[in-house]
Amino acid sequence: MEKNLTTGSVLKTVFSFSLPFLLSYLLQTLYGMADLFIIGQFNGVDSTTAVSIGSQVMHMLTVMIVGLAMGSTVMIARAIGARQKNEVSAAIGNTITLFMVLSILITFILLLLVRPIVSVMSTPEEAVKGTITYLTICFIGIPFITAYNIISSIFRGMGDSKSPMYFIAIACAANIGLDYLFIGYMKLGPAGAALGTTLSQTISVIVSLLMIRSKQTGLTLKKSDLKPKKDTMQGILHIGIPVALQDGFIQIAFIVITVIANHRGLHDAAAVGIVEKIISFLFLVPSSMLSTVSALAAQNIGAGRQDRAKQTLYYAISLAVSFGILSVIVMQLSAETFISLFADNREVISLGGQYMRGYVWDCVFAGIHFCFSGYFCACGLSGFSFIHNSISIVCARIPLAYLASKYFTDTLFPMGLATAAGSGVSVIICLGLFFWLMRKEK
Repeated sequence: MEKNLTTGSVLKTVFSFSLPFLLSYLLQTLYGMADLFIIGQFNGVDSTTAVSIGSQVMHMLTVMIVGLAMGSTVMIARAIGARQKNEVSAAIGNTITLFMVLSILITFILLLLVRPIVSVMSTPEEAVKGTITYLTICFIGIPFITAYNIISSIFRGMGDSKSPMYFIAIACAANIGLDYLFIGYMKLGPAGAALGTTLSQTISVIVSLLMIRSKQTGLTLKKSDLKPKKDTMQGILHIGIPVALQDGFIQIAFIVITVIANHRGLHDAAAVGIVEKIISFLFLVPSSMLSTVSALAAQNIGAGRQDRAKQTLYYAISLAVSFGILSVIVMQLSAETFISLFADNREVISLGGQYMRGYVWDCVFAGIHFCFSGYFCACGLSGFSFIHNSISIVCARIPLAYLASKYFTDTLFPMGLATAAGSGVSVIICLGLFFWLMRKEK
């Protein structure tokens, strides 16, 4: 059902729209963390490392799909804000066509490249077999991962952030149950984790399609809407491609850091993988604010309400930074407690605590530049997001992580700080770009 987000209290709208987003990301993070948690209960460090590395590859792929789908969300939201019904239908239809073709191509290509990918990740020898198995099964499920994300992007563009939350809740519950079945009862190890992930995503897509068919969603599509239209497709890709590249580049940076950690040994690799999972949980608020700002600001820009778009940005930054500061305090006091939920090896817990205490500062800075990225996307300037992230990665995040690993061989704390430094660079660039836009408007 379409929802008008261009009237009423801005703060209330941000809260009401972002809360389902936040819960959706929470469930999606639990969905991913369940694999590590459950495999850690029934298998050793080699299987934990295999699932950690494999899930990081899948996470990179997923965020790139989500980034590309941002183009659809913004196009749909703008059309709704401008009350252009035909443009809404065209954007939805072209989204379906584009992503279904892409999902088939990506599946075929990645299945051919699974072994080179595992090699590039510098996977420890003990975990190679499990990582290959995990990725092969997950790659087969890419069409369903894609289907879920485009369905969610369509609903969010229409102002409905609750339905995607229900869809991922179903997937999360199914994944936990299937993981215990395949990993705990059937002893399938990494293969069981991958099967649980793929089948639960399939179940979620089937249920979401049934819900769409049975409910009055406001979706009205004709065959002609599925036919690629130059302006519509260009609009989706113009916004989506820079975001997808940006998100992919960010994940590549984290993979490079993982590779650096892998070269330090199995325990360092396991510690970094576990912290990455926990950080993905802490990044729920910044991520939900990015998506909230992009959708709300896009509708308001489409309706000619630039003032409300900026207010949305300001409120989102305030909420994200507040949460980031709270996360820093909690993790400085009890990092090892959280690491121990996923590992019982003392060395892994100690290394993980070091990495977390440095890394967690990224939650503050990322909260700021995520919100700016959402605003830039809503303005149709997603290239700005790509620019600031690329500069921060090339000039700060990767080189600093490498230097930290080289000169601080007995601790992971400086490597964690390197990620926060990268986001700090992004914040500075975002502020400069934002004020430049304000002067240009005047």
